[in-house]
Amino acid sequence: MARRQRELAADRRGGPRSGFWSIFTWMASAAASAVFAALIGAVLLLIEANRPGPTTAEETVVVIPRGAGGNAISKHLEGEGVIRSALTFRLAGELYERGRTLKAGEYAVPQGASMRQVVDMLAEGRTLLHPITIPEGLTSAMVVELLAASDVLTGPVPAVPPEGAILPETYKVARGADRTRILQQMIADHQEVVEKLWAKRAKGLPIKTPEEAVILASIVEKETGIAHERPQVAAVFVNRLRKGMRLESDPTIIYGVSRGRALGRGILQSELDRATPYNTYKIDGLPPTPIANPGRDAIAAVLNPPTTTALFFVADGTGGHAFAATYAEHQRNVARWRDIERQRANP
Repeated sequence: MARRQRELAADRRGGPRSGFWSIFTWMASAAASAVFAALIGAVLLLIEANRPGPTTAEETVVVIPRGAGGNAISKHLEGEGVIRSALTFRLAGELYERGRTLKAGEYAVPQGASMRQVVDMLAEGRTLLHPITIPEGLTSAMVVELLAASDVLTGPVPAVPPEGAILPETYKVARGADRTRILQQMIADHQEVVEKLWAKRAKGLPIKTPEEAVILASIVEKETGIAHERPQVAAVFVNRLRKGMRLESDPTIIYGVSRGRALGRGILQSELDRATPYNTYKIDGLPPTPIANPGRDAIAAVLNPPTTTALFFVADGTGGHAFAATYAEHQRNVARWRDIERQRANP
């Protein structure tokens, strides 16, 4: 009885059990408060990360330098006015588990982009791409000069590849792309296009190899800049090859004289008479190499020309050409063209 009275007295005074539960209760309360505070913080961070950003221009271009870490990138973006807070941006990157994968490069941040959008853009490397356009009919030397003049590309100027080895196209490249790698892509694309078109070529062509197809396509490319005329011009040359006629193409003379550079004048009679490997007024068949880089449409036209009896063509005064099946008809077309030339010379 006396022992029970002592225990009751100890409980009233706050014994060991009472102290433990008080500490446990305090710790549980503190932990709950911390969790609640963390949840509130995460919610606020989510709200901040997903609300529209401060950019007001349609696009804000920023360049993230190579080797920049997360802190440097965050401060740079804040300094460019793309985000409001470098600290919040870093926290958002950690929240979405992408903060350690931000990539260098040039980015076009759209108007009002949120931090989440900016984080995703940099983590996925969605850099701004610049068009590098290689027009049809340029020589390989001209293409290399174009790459050398680009202020978007970097790296040494590559060696000039063989004539006709490049696919004219518009290539989208990131700032800082290497010139040699871009040129290699152009060569690889050319090879792929030629292989696909060669596999689908018409039967019975007087063209024995893919290389011959590119040579003839380069002549077609230089003869006309009008898309719908390429098949007609290709058909004329294919017909002439079938009949053993010389191609008699003026652009081949120019290539033999200047390697494709514009003469800035008409072709001289002495140049017409000059025997070069490219003068198709003097040689039978095809010249030894292409005279330019033809596009896919010119190559396709050569490998699948339309059926026609035309063997001649001459300028018609409108930017296009008049086609003829007979030499007499061709001579009439030439006479009309000479009249146009005289009228233009004496308005």
